[in-house]
Amino acid sequence: MKSIQVKEPGGPEKMQLVDVPVPVPGRKQALVRLAAAGVNFIDVYFRSGLYKADLPVTLGNEGAGTVEAVGPDAAEVAPGDRVAWAMARGSYAEFALVPAAQLVKIPDRLDFATAAAAMLQGMTAHYLTHSTYPLKSGEACLVHAAAGGAGGLIAQMAKMRGARVFGTVSTEEKARIARQHGVDEAILYTAVDFAAEVKRLTGGAGVDVVYDSVGQTTFEKSLNCLRPRGLLVLFGQSSGPVPPFDPSILNAKGSLFLTRPGLGHYLLTREELLWRAGDVLGWVDSGRLQLRIERTYPLADAASAHRDLEGRKTAGKLLLTIP
Repeated sequence: MKSIQVKEPGGPEKMQLVDVPVPVPGRKQALVRLAAAGVNFIDVYFRSGLYKADLPVTLGNEGAGTVEAVGPDAAEVAPGDRVAWAMARGSYAEFALVPAAQLVKIPDRLDFATAAAAMLQGMTAHYLTHSTYPLKSGEACLVHAAAGGAGGLIAQMAKMRGARVFGTVSTEEKARIARQHGVDEAILYTAVDFAAEVKRLTGGAGVDVVYDSVGQTTFEKSLNCLRPRGLLVLFGQSSGPVPPFDPSILNAKGSLFLTRPGLGHYLLTREELLWRAGDVLGWVDSGRLQLRIERTYPLADAASAHRDLEGRKTAGKLLLTIP
């Protein structure tokens, strides 16, 4: 089978299309024939070596396809089931071994590309808005990269919960897309100081929570956007990791709270997975949640997808299609 592997950390050029044997499912595992795989910044982190993995590593933390075979004690799925998953590495390939307990069945009307596009970013948006900081009606949030795949879903779910949503974007076109996602105030950070603009738009009060996937370049100003005792949710670092800082800054800026969550810690049980994935896929199926699939690439062109993602050339989800 074909697979995208990284044998040493580095740039997109380190991604190699290789031939490897089709794996055999072990206990509590399922073998899935891939139809589509999502492309996410977590894949970049594993490729670059920022996140550690045994080498060679097959990239891809999200996918959708058909169960080909199951191992012993894999009662959650059966051969022929249409399934999707997130947070199990190996989806940049024609086949993947996935823990059966991490697979969810896809609604009949959803195609594989849509399901693959929804899982990781959709469940991320779900835990951020429903668990890390459960937004309430009338509260205000700031979403960075609001025209992107994750940012757009966070904005939509925040609006579902009755929040006022501010979103940062880099261009007027991305501002238009962010407003389509439900953003009330799209802030062009290339033209204005986003922290000053948030304070102006909130009458100096600040927002209840900032959802920040950018990291290094936005961290300090994100803190400046918060009301006293507000929460900065740092869930990514697309611009690089935040350098060490003196935690007394949180006191000086209003007894603020800071968390660095990850999706895996919000999927600790099968029940929690089925809740989050069920909501996300159900909302997509009903049309309540809109996905924006920006671009698809053949498996062999995965390096181009990474270049486009890191180059901020996209405003939506990137997918690899696998024949």
